[in-house]
Amino acid sequence: MAVNKNKFIKKRYIILWTLFFTPILLIILSIILAITGILGFMPSFEALENPQNNLATEIISSDNEILGTYFEENRTKVQFTELSPYLVDALIATEDARFYEHSGVDFKALSRAFVLTFLGGNESSGGGSTISQQLAKLLFHKTPETKAERLKQKIKEWIIAVKLEKYYTKEEIISMYYNRFDFLNLAVGVNSASRIYFKTSPTDLKIEEAATLVGMLKNPSLYNPLRFSEKTLKRRNVVLYQMKEYGKITVAQYDSLKALPLTINYQKADHKYGIAPYFREWLRVIMDKEKPLKEEYKSEEIYLRDLEMWENNPLYGWCNKNLKEDGTPYNIYKDGLKIYTTIDSRMQIMAEAALKLHMKEYVQHNFNKESKNNKNRPFTRRLDNAMYNELIDLAIRRSERYQILRNKGISKDVIMKIFKKPVKVKLFSWNGDIDTLISPLDSLKYMKGIFRAGMMSFEPKSGHVKAYVGGIDYKYFQYDHVMEQKRQIGSTFKPFLYTLAMQEGMSPCKEFANVPTTFYMNDTTWTPGNSDNNRLGEMVSLAWGLKMSNNYISAKLMQLFKPEPVVQLAKKMGVKVIYLKYHQYVWE
Repeated sequence: MAVNKNKFIKKRYIILWTLFFTPILLIILSIILAITGILGFMPSFEALENPQNNLATEIISSDNEILGTYFEENRTKVQFTELSPYLVDALIATEDARFYEHSGVDFKALSRAFVLTFLGGNESSGGGSTISQQLAKLLFHKTPETKAERLKQKIKEWIIAVKLEKYYTKEEIISMYYNRFDFLNLAVGVNSASRIYFKTSPTDLKIEEAATLVGMLKNPSLYNPLRFSEKTLKRRNVVLYQMKEYGKITVAQYDSLKALPLTINYQKADHKYGIAPYFREWLRVIMDKEKPLKEEYKSEEIYLRDLEMWENNPLYGWCNKNLKEDGTPYNIYKDGLKIYTTIDSRMQIMAEAALKLHMKEYVQHNFNKESKNNKNRPFTRRLDNAMYNELIDLAIRRSERYQILRNKGISKDVIMKIFKKPVKVKLFSWNGDIDTLISPLDSLKYMKGIFRAGMMSFEPKSGHVKAYVGGIDYKYFQYDHVMEQKRQIGSTFKPFLYTLAMQEGMSPCKEFANVPTTFYMNDTTWTPGNSDNNRLGEMVSLAWGLKMSNNYISAKLMQLFKPEPVVQLAKKMGVKVIYLKYHQYVWE
């Protein structure tokens, strides 16, 4: 009996030790298989040393403000020193309290992870994943669909986490993790998230703001502050509680902070929004230009113009003229460029506000008042029906809706019926967007009645552009009135005209009669007028004429010199004035 009892005890010990060592041996075997690549992809040393991130390009003002970004993923890299201490404390207290004690894998928490994952626990509640493991998952893995795949991935995460700890410092791992995480709403990385959700930088985040972002790390879809504010608030307070538990904030701080509402200052990440959208779009297009190929141009004049720009303008086609170390051109959406501009964000904001105020309160107001009873609005009341209908028909045919319908093979008669049928649309108004029911035809007429303009301000001495406002609202009107619109230059040409007079030996004191001058061109005549009759009929000096911007004296000089010498002089001085149209100088 004793022999049988000893055999039984021995057998139990064998079973016990087998049960104990088998999982360990399986884990060791799995690690070996993972390292050798048998369990699937494992990143190389080079991939760990240089993990690939798509980084957004930042457009930076002269006063060091970010005007906007170009991106496929709206991610801009930040260093550890640029992170608020609250971000670091909240992350460690909530996600990995022993972060500074382990080397990538927290063995003390592994048993809990196994229980939660394989014994029916709440898988989303975490387990033993360290910050390094979470970074490994963000860098190299996709979400598994089965528990078997999850086990394989977990083993790979352990290996990668240990390697990351070997190649990077703890601080670098934290900054990499924050740079990689997608906070949704086009906020990829903590830099974008700070700006989009709180209109600030990671350095300047408040405690409760940092806690909100750290709370999103658990599940950004579930704790999305724009959709689930109550859940996000509760999760933020959980993070604050963890910070209190680990001594990162005091009890008094916790009590006051948890009572605060969830304050989000949302800034939509979209190229149509933000500061200087017209300038940012012009800059994007000009920097991304490719070398002109003659066979792709219908006009030789335009081809030669673009070729001259390619050869002499460093900004034109910069991304394709400058190559990276691997010999490929820069990608403005992925390579994390920083473009420093002369735009002053303060002047830009004031210029945009001033233009809108002037157009709304003065120009648009007066137009609406004058055209109130005009059946031809937005055109002049002097148009006959035929001309009015022709202009409206032209506007319809130029519209995107018309082009799409025609490309589908729909006849013009059917299209016109579609244009007269009311649909739900969002329209521009000076007091904000309007959601309404209106026909595309009436919408077109309404939008044509909105007055638009552009402005640009620059320093005369340096030539630096300080403010660039291409229109009143880029979301609705993408046409750039600064760079795309040809315009009469008005009195701007007069200093060149008077300069030419001085070069030709005239004195500022030379006098001319202040009377109208008539130009005869083919079968037409043109007589420039003045806005007032100040000193009409008197002899006045050139100095007085320039000071008063007098058109009669300027017309006398134009009659003497003709347009060509003035144009040549302007070109020498760097001003692009190229032709005379309708008897007035016009910018290129």
